Amino acid sequence: MTGRSKAALLGVGIMVAVLTSAALVIDAAYPPALERYSERSSAVVDADGHILRAFTAKNGVWRFAADPGEVDPTYLEMLTLYEDKRFFRHPGVDPLAIARAAFQWASTGRPVSGASTLTMQVVRLLEPRPRTLASKVIEVARALQLEWRFSKREILSIYLTIAPFGGNLEGIKAAVRFYLGKEPKRLTPGEAALLVVLPQSPEKYRPDRYPEAARAARDKVLARTKMSGYLSARAIRAAREEPVPHARNAAPMLAPHLARRLDREAPKTDVHRTFVDAGLQKSLQALATRFAGRFEAGANLAVLVIENETRKVRSYVGSAEFLDTARNGQVDMVRAVRSPGSTLKPFIFAAAIDAFAIHPETLIADKPMRFGDYAPVNFDQRFRGEITVREALQLSLNVPAVAVLDRLGAARFAGLLEKAGARLRYDPRVKAPALPIALGGVGLTLWDLAGVYTGLANGGQFAPLRLRETDEIKSGMRVFSPSAAWYVAEILRGAPGPRGRIASRHAATQRRIALKTGTSYGFRDAWAVGFDAGHTVGVWVGRPDGGFGTARTGRSQAAPLLFDVFDLLPPVAAGVEASPPAGILVARNADLPAPMRKFSTGDRLTVAHVEEKPEFAVSFPPDGSTVELGADMDGAVSLRLRAHGGRKPLRWLVDGRPIASKPFKRTAYWSGNNQGRVRITTIDRDGRVASSDVWIAVTH
Repeated sequence: MTGRSKAALLGVGIMVAVLTSAALVIDAAYPPALERYSERSSAVVDADGHILRAFTAKNGVWRFAADPGEVDPTYLEMLTLYEDKRFFRHPGVDPLAIARAAFQWASTGRPVSGASTLTMQVVRLLEPRPRTLASKVIEVARALQLEWRFSKREILSIYLTIAPFGGNLEGIKAAVRFYLGKEPKRLTPGEAALLVVLPQSPEKYRPDRYPEAARAARDKVLARTKMSGYLSARAIRAAREEPVPHARNAAPMLAPHLARRLDREAPKTDVHRTFVDAGLQKSLQALATRFAGRFEAGANLAVLVIENETRKVRSYVGSAEFLDTARNGQVDMVRAVRSPGSTLKPFIFAAAIDAFAIHPETLIADKPMRFGDYAPVNFDQRFRGEITVREALQLSLNVPAVAVLDRLGAARFAGLLEKAGARLRYDPRVKAPALPIALGGVGLTLWDLAGVYTGLANGGQFAPLRLRETDEIKSGMRVFSPSAAWYVAEILRGAPGPRGRIASRHAATQRRIALKTGTSYGFRDAWAVGFDAGHTVGVWVGRPDGGFGTARTGRSQAAPLLFDVFDLLPPVAAGVEASPPAGILVARNADLPAPMRKFSTGDRLTVAHVEEKPEFAVSFPPDGSTVELGADMDGAVSLRLRAHGGRKPLRWLVDGRPIASKPFKRTAYWSGNNQGRVRITTIDRDGRVASSDVWIAVTH
């Protein structure tokens, strides 16, 4: 090689190096504008990948991330045939297409065909510009840049995500879901052809507005496809006979509370994959709507269904109707903190069984008792004398449960629940766990309550519930022994069911439900939690605003819904139920070891004096009275309230809404803008209710 040749070659090398360096610098300084592609809709899907609920991108557009592997190959083939035949061969700009377009323009004096590649179309979608020669030059440069940075598959993914399809629909997935009600994995030739042509003039060809224009445009794509030989003439004829969709489908709205929860927890996630069964979820939402129609205005409900073995959440109903503002439907009552009523009693007895303090056949006293200054009474104000632990739990008696908790220790019991995964919330004035925990004197969510019952169903082995595929599978933690869990489950299988349903141990079917109901102070919350060999179901009924409505109980309002939920679950196969664990003692009381025949309350417990309870009433304003009040400048009135009788503390409500008061005073003050009929209600420590209906007349 001569010296001149070497110099020329060196010069070329230097020029290439300089140009490459310049290209790299420019590429780094002016990266592609990918914001539109990055801001995508998110979707929450069920166990089979079907959408439960989706959320638009920030600008209100439906835009889902799409990959070529998720789209029918027929569509992809038609797309490249119609828009860019040499897409997989050119570097972002097609010289042959440019030459052809220039020749046709020169020959006819007008543009006949375009020269834009799919890559150049992606550039225009990412960075819209006026149609000028300068814009075209920038477009070419950007197309080359995209090809430099991304693979053909990645560029195609961007197109499939942001291509416009009319209205606020962008991307193939949004178009297919809203126009066709399906996923793009399987499309007919007619559907594929329509989707290919829509981005050319998305508003002009919108099938929901201009179906005839959409049909004509679709048929042009089919004609081009026929010429290519990709589809047979017969297939093309069949595709032309396919109807064009005339309307958009509504956005799916299953498990809306769960979807919102997941979207807020991980807002940058394109797809949240849950374990929810969409068919079951749809059935339960319909069931919840029917049940809520039986409740008073303002009352609502929540349901949670868990698969015991895997702890997967199969259904999540946060309220009866998400959009029902009168019932505060958007409040997620699965995660709302409420008083659990008596639903924690089974765990008190399980802990006492593990402490060798009781057996299901142990005798325990149900009589008036005082624990320091705390003297619980039973829900029905009756005492039954000496009964078995089994009967005490099945009847959900308060005094025996508190007596056992007193021996066990409230702090120790609370620690066991926390270990099992329940997050307990206490009144700020309470410094430490106390005996009222047994009767609902603590805050708990349906999520946590159903979770600990799932642990009971799993033989005392507790682990976090699983909502989505990404949730870690954690090994269970042993909180109660298999024996204690089995004893308690057997007791609950004999608990009385709702009216019209017999106890599960008497049922002829394989489904044997271990049931516990609960009712919170003032009838604000009604609970039912139950499990069989396959699933655990939790139900809450009440008012999201915490107000008092009708005198609801867990057995009358929550338990019927729970049994109807179980009727919708897959039947339990014969032989699935676990056999009794080793160490189970099935015996009569007389055959028990002497220390376990009768529960000893201990020296700290003393028999309380049963006093006559005075009449409980709202003494002022008296029922049926008319009260004339002067209004202030804002139109508000102020009224002094007084109660007669009842056991403190007292809670006051006006028209079902709590008002601020001093619970250990018999008087309270209410200010408001109400006129006309007003219901004043007070509830005492024992849950007794007194009301007064008065007429407020405002004078000025």
